[in-house]
Amino acid sequence: MTGTGSDPSLRARLRALRPAAFGADPSGERLERIRRSPNFADGVFQNPEQASHRPSGSTIEFAKVYFEKEARARRAPTGRIPVHPTTIADLARPPAGGLRLTWMGHSSVLAEIDGRRVLFDPVWGERCSPFAFVGPKRLHPVPAPLAALGPVDVVVISHDHYDHLDLPTIKALATSDTLFAVPLGVGAHLEHWGVRASRLRELDWNESTEVGDLRLTATPARHFCGRGLRNQQHTLWASWVVEGPEHRIYHSGDTGYFSGFQEIGAAHGPFDATMIQIGAYSEYWPDIHMTPSEGLRAHLDLQGGSPHGVLLPIHWGTFNLAPHAWAEPGEWTRYEAEEAGQAVAFPRPGEPFEPAGKLPSDAWWRGVAHPIAHPWRRPRPVEAPAAAPRPDLDLAGER
Repeated sequence: MTGTGSDPSLRARLRALRPAAFGADPSGERLERIRRSPNFADGVFQNPEQASHRPSGSTIEFAKVYFEKEARARRAPTGRIPVHPTTIADLARPPAGGLRLTWMGHSSVLAEIDGRRVLFDPVWGERCSPFAFVGPKRLHPVPAPLAALGPVDVVVISHDHYDHLDLPTIKALATSDTLFAVPLGVGAHLEHWGVRASRLRELDWNESTEVGDLRLTATPARHFCGRGLRNQQHTLWASWVVEGPEHRIYHSGDTGYFSGFQEIGAAHGPFDATMIQIGAYSEYWPDIHMTPSEGLRAHLDLQGGSPHGVLLPIHWGTFNLAPHAWAEPGEWTRYEAEEAGQAVAFPRPGEPFEPAGKLPSDAWWRGVAHPIAHPWRRPRPVEAPAAAPRPDLDLAGER
């Protein structure tokens, strides 16, 4: 009997059955470049600090936590999420100060910076899944159709997970003239989906590319990759720095906390704004996603250790990807920021804001969220009340 490994026609038929959303594995010169990377060893890309992407603890224990009835209810809003109603009209006006950010939900952000437009991790699909009928579904509609955003100079992808690299969105953008800046290896997926190689800027960590007068640098992150049933760890994950003539911004992608934030900040900061992952955390995967407390710490590291610039929380509110309550990332980040004296923007999905202007600060999620416990709140020291003034006494000890 002939095995599939020696039957090219059978391998071709099996590839034809593979869902298009799985993408393609790197090959040829792209694979050779991956093998030459200083971040590639023992056949896989390596994290800057040791990290496990496999859930820790018992699978049965995790399933009980994740699928428990009351917990499932807390992981979703109680009503319609208030999407900003005038996104298209607002974006038609240029930013007054040269930098404007529009959070479209999850990790998708349109950044208008020094006359250029950068779109980070655009996900306009209904599910972050290779299949249209199963997988995490959007909890709110996209604030604006993709085509209504207008021309985009460059699309930046942080890594190839489904909630960051979306097949329907890439196929729609493939018909435009935009460039794509992606981590090493991810270009194989995009070429497979119709993006011309000439429109790809594929970078290893600490490599840069120029788009007009913007400089984009792929910087380290602590995460992992993979779309298919067999994850070869042959595509890199990254955070991104975008530097213009007047402004600097940072997008974390997905990452666990690590000491490299300080190095990134020293090399490229401080930043006018950072977009930091603060959702989908869990004690079952502490190495690869940050809690809001760690997200704030990462922002401060990037800014040289002190409150500076504006923090835009991302990777929350749009998809149900972890056991925590739906609104917990917003509440926890708000608390941590107040404690640290750090400016944070809390826009509704689709609400543009300028970091140098008035920041959206309304806790909009509270109107559609289950009550949230606050285990992260630290007791504040109780000050002793001031002693009441004593009335003057005469020499006899009487009033």
